[in-house]
Amino acid sequence: MSEWHVVWVPDPGQWGTLPTDGALGVHDLPGAVARIGLRPGDPVYIRPDGMVDRDFLDFVRSQVFRNLERETKRNYGTDYRLLLTFLSSRGLSWWKATPQDLADYRNWRCDAPENPAQISGTKWDREAAAFTKLFKWGKVYPLPVDISRSEDRAADSVSSRVSWLTPRTWGLWSDIGLRGHTRDGFAVPWWESRTELRNTSFVQLLLSSGLRRQEGGSLLVFELPTQRLRHGRYMHGRIAGAVTRSKNSRTFYASVDSVGQVEAYVESERAWAVQRAQEAGRYERLPMMRLVTKVTHGLKPKVEWVDSDGVVGGQELSRLGCRERQWLFLEGPDGPEPAWLWLTEQGLPMAPDRWNGVFRRANLRCEEVLLTKEERKIRRQFRLAEVQGKSPYVTPHSGRHSMALYMLILLNELFEKRYGLTKKDRRDFALLFGDPWWLVKVLLGHADVETTKRHYLAPVAHLQLESILAAAETTDEGQDVEDLDGVFARLARETAGIQDIDTVLGEAS
Repeated sequence: MSEWHVVWVPDPGQWGTLPTDGALGVHDLPGAVARIGLRPGDPVYIRPDGMVDRDFLDFVRSQVFRNLERETKRNYGTDYRLLLTFLSSRGLSWWKATPQDLADYRNWRCDAPENPAQISGTKWDREAAAFTKLFKWGKVYPLPVDISRSEDRAADSVSSRVSWLTPRTWGLWSDIGLRGHTRDGFAVPWWESRTELRNTSFVQLLLSSGLRRQEGGSLLVFELPTQRLRHGRYMHGRIAGAVTRSKNSRTFYASVDSVGQVEAYVESERAWAVQRAQEAGRYERLPMMRLVTKVTHGLKPKVEWVDSDGVVGGQELSRLGCRERQWLFLEGPDGPEPAWLWLTEQGLPMAPDRWNGVFRRANLRCEEVLLTKEERKIRRQFRLAEVQGKSPYVTPHSGRHSMALYMLILLNELFEKRYGLTKKDRRDFALLFGDPWWLVKVLLGHADVETTKRHYLAPVAHLQLESILAAAETTDEGQDVEDLDGVFARLARETAGIQDIDTVLGEAS
């Protein structure tokens, strides 16, 4: 047997049935785990002989691993287990791995015909980054793999999460997948809609703002935008650096309509979930609760609280991470209620990664409505392109990509048509405020505009901005007759990767 296993340190209150106190010489297992420096979400590796690997415990507790995001720890932790099992099958410990061992492992993971679950170049690059951290920490030289070396990176690495939907196609996906409509737009009588408003509000907020799943999913109720831009359809808020990828706070913008939909969710579905949780006494049984006593304003807002033991504490809002935010409660009219915006049906904070399940079920619902029974039997990755095109497929990150594409087209339309800027005017405007590419980069919070072009706006990155709308249909008098929906539809026809309702319904008819 060469199989390694990994277990994850649970969150407080999520340990389940604990072993009898004193079993195997351990008293207070959660306390013992905390005393050796392990945190919730940390992996613990079990060797094939059933013993915990001490070397990996040291790595997990090191600053190299500890500073990673929890989701990254989960991803890397799974990658390490597979590599450890591979090396163990060769009778090797990880610190004795050679470049040839990693080359063989890469070949098996990516190219070997015998492997029924080959991975993409993007996935290999993530694994290579994880292994590089491990081998550098363990001072294994020469490095068996180094993500900074071009030969150790995949040439075909393209983000698998990249997908664009036109605004109309988002409406179709939401209506069928989240609202339970039929292909003809009618609601089915048996549709279960207890969380419909929550789900549609979340999607509209991400689509409007371009926030990542973790960013939008970690918002507190008092972080919703409240300040409306003068003469505009948008409101602006502040996203805390602790929940962003760059760890830098930034301003985000969301449409008035999307914020209004979230507010409607807060006042209805969310309020009912809180009421049921209070009546069931769920909040009283939580192992950790911090009741917010004050939220300061200014450049560095601070949250002050008192916990269930009466201990007073506080922290800058921008430094509150995802886990700490779930402990915050506000004093409501009927008792404490979560400050966390998005709640489960049980009235408890909904972890950001649970949104993946919401999107997955909505995708399946679209397939049930738009695909035939025979087409659904084939797994998505094996379906022909014309079959895949019949049903929109969406992930939480799709909203971010689609928002970027929408804003690029909209900004270009404003520059070209509404403002009537000449080429010289546009150059002057770009020097002062930035061109549309740069403005979209700022909205997304990217450090480099090339990231925006390469990964988020790939469908139109090869086009000159002036040409995006140049082909718009006009009347004999030169007036435009093609609206933004028409522009998106044309781009979807001419460019790979953009899902549009005309294609989806045309293929499904």
